[in-house]
Amino acid sequence: MAPSVASRRYGLVVAGALCYTSLTFVWFSLPAYLATIIAEVGLSGTEAGLLAGAVPLTYIPIALFSGLAVDRIGPARSLAAGLVVTGIAQIARSVAGGFPSLLAATLLLGIGATAITFGLPKLVSVLFPPAETGLPSSLYMVGAAVGTAGAFGVGRPVVGPLLGGWRPLFLYSGVAALGYAVVWLAVVRVVPVGGENGTDDAERASTSVRTDLRRVLGHRDLRLMVVLGVVYLALVHGLQGWLPTVLEARGLSADRAGQTTTLLVGAKVVGVLAIPTLADRIDARRGAVIGCGGLAAVGVTGVVAGGATATAALGIVIAGLGVGGLSPLIRAIPPNLEGIGPELTGVAVGLVFAVGEIGGFLGPVLVGTLHDLTGSYVAGLGVLVGGGVVAVVVGAALGDV
Repeated sequence: MAPSVASRRYGLVVAGALCYTSLTFVWFSLPAYLATIIAEVGLSGTEAGLLAGAVPLTYIPIALFSGLAVDRIGPARSLAAGLVVTGIAQIARSVAGGFPSLLAATLLLGIGATAITFGLPKLVSVLFPPAETGLPSSLYMVGAAVGTAGAFGVGRPVVGPLLGGWRPLFLYSGVAALGYAVVWLAVVRVVPVGGENGTDDAERASTSVRTDLRRVLGHRDLRLMVVLGVVYLALVHGLQGWLPTVLEARGLSADRAGQTTTLLVGAKVVGVLAIPTLADRIDARRGAVIGCGGLAAVGVTGVVAGGATATAALGIVIAGLGVGGLSPLIRAIPPNLEGIGPELTGVAVGLVFAVGEIGGFLGPVLVGTLHDLTGSYVAGLGVLVGGGVVAVVVGAALGDV
């Protein structure tokens, strides 16, 4: 790859990664302020869990269709549309008066999130051959982690108080998302991406969709990736959605709980960058999935057992490494599967998330509901430990990936 071509490709990935940064800051600003919102709005644990799981819930009915749309309109327009919807939804959350309006706005945010979540793997698959997708996939996942860390480590303890609370923070971060949509469109106008494979023939498009679905649904390893997606998303949303609130319940201040949660995000960044790149270098993606599942299970066990001690902090770091490593693998493996390839990346990743986000929804909801039933977070976190164990089993069952 010529240096100028490589620079263009990686530059586009970095610009796309900032779309993910904007999304995750907006998305996780609610979990960062969840304890405050629970008190101010008067939410039950179940309602709080529904809010924390509402974005993953949105993926279940629309992710597959969103993936098909991304394959046809291309990554450039998909990412721009996702940012616009995300910004509008966050502005709506800033003025929401109660649980129903907060839930509706968060579900809208989820629609925008699907376009970004599937647009970025499509961007990478258009720009890079399948064997070289590990590093660029890690780069945009770092962008996601930066946004999440910003919400917990800066948005909650610094920017929110400076602006006057969670509502102004939501308002201005929504406006910023709209602003970056304009920037992204300007970037791809100067440096075209490609991959816009739309068709004017409706009948041919319908036939193509049916063919794509049959190819994807019939693929054994992709079905295993769907199971992996369920447990991965239960882990990541269950932890990121509830960890600050769990830590506050153990006696940490709101600011300290948010900052401690950034340990999870920081460890995720290390996992995102190190594990898939190493797996690609030694051709061991299957082993990486097994190892990451084990790390996640051990880490969450440490969080359960550690209370508010250094043991819990170590558990947070270990869990972050595990889920961080899984994150780009789930996105990078499907394009490399025989019979899938770059042309079906959107629908394949869409299927993984359409079913996988059942776990993303149930993870936070189960933590909240089991807390309502038992008065403790132990049972809900135990469910997440089980998710790590399932990831180990799935990794062992995968073929040559």
